[in-house]
Amino acid sequence: MAVRHRGDPVAAEKIFIVGIGDDGIEGMTAHAVKIVESANVLLGPDSCSPLLSSEMQGRLQTVSGLDELVDRIEASDSQHKLVVLASGDPLFYGTARYVCSKLGKDRFEVVPHVSSMQLAFARVKESWEDAYLANLSGLPVIERVIEKIRTVDTAGLFTSEKWPPNAVAQSLLEQGVTGLQAYVCENLGSPDERVTQGSLHEISKELFGPLNVMILIRPSGLTEPPSKAGRRVFGNSDELFLQSRPKRGLLTPKEVRSLALAELSLCSSSTMWDVGAGSGSLAIEAARLAPNGSVYAIEMDADDHQLIEENAVRFGVDNLQAILGQAPEAWSELPEPDCIYVGGSGRAVTSLVEQAWDRLKAGGRLVTSCNSIENLAAVHALLRSRSDDAEYWMVNIARGIEQMDRIRFEAINPSFLMAATKAG
Repeated sequence: MAVRHRGDPVAAEKIFIVGIGDDGIEGMTAHAVKIVESANVLLGPDSCSPLLSSEMQGRLQTVSGLDELVDRIEASDSQHKLVVLASGDPLFYGTARYVCSKLGKDRFEVVPHVSSMQLAFARVKESWEDAYLANLSGLPVIERVIEKIRTVDTAGLFTSEKWPPNAVAQSLLEQGVTGLQAYVCENLGSPDERVTQGSLHEISKELFGPLNVMILIRPSGLTEPPSKAGRRVFGNSDELFLQSRPKRGLLTPKEVRSLALAELSLCSSSTMWDVGAGSGSLAIEAARLAPNGSVYAIEMDADDHQLIEENAVRFGVDNLQAILGQAPEAWSELPEPDCIYVGGSGRAVTSLVEQAWDRLKAGGRLVTSCNSIENLAAVHALLRSRSDDAEYWMVNIARGIEQMDRIRFEAINPSFLMAATKAG
């Protein structure tokens, strides 16, 4: 195991990437100022020039983009001490991450300044530990960001020339997001710092300087309706469904939902049960795939039962009936189904699958999902004893998220999907 201390000679030979704020040299630590003062060449954007002393400005070589910065570092003379200047924290949506990914981490030392995002949240006295953060620079469309904002309580945005605060506010309003309180923090740390607070409607009418961070806060207890539903027959985005706040994110993800619907072998006139329907996402899409059939969404939670009915109205589904009650009692009077989906993660899943199987029509299809190895083993043993064509999948999905010019993948919880056909 290699251990390196900050004062090692190896570290002294590296290229420093130093963060600087809108308050310039005066706001930097003595350590950071010493590094900048010792440099023969300073590389950074043109916006850094007014933040430096006149003597430092003479050593600044401006770069217009990250690719140019990488090229200049590669072409630099090793005899001259080079220091890269970057806004705020160079590793927070910043220069250092890109440069290190291109040239290797071992060549650099990073000396961060307070991020403008961190400063913005401090100015409005809000915590950012659970906030959704996004950089709008280079973003061609904003719809994906809006759908994420719709589901969170706090968001922080690095705005851009294409997406300034007034355009962001207007886009949110056009997409039906209305209840957020907005703050626009300009020129943070500089003498002309300004924080503007207002509703989205008020912010949409204002103009702001190019250096700003936009913070969006949802007042306590307020919820946003999902965006316009119904663009797809199935596989709709999770955010399109109304969900209760305590259970937000617990509905069947669209990727798993799509696979489950395919395995149900629905036809246009199928009768289908969704046992443990939650807010009804799978049942609603099943109803759309079986427009001449009947779908029964069985849910014992009264709040979720209400959401099923509201979501059915939003998606224009009229062949779905929400059943409030606990299985198996809740399905005792229902017609025998052509297919059944059993959701949920509790210990009762195996028992529900067994009892639902007994009600399934001959030749019918049962699909279930679970998140635990224990439930997988139990349901697997049950289905193997009842069917010759039982199938099993472990579904691992990672969704791509764009960050500046890069993409990263965010994994959702893996799930086990099982399906079997009843003989006859």
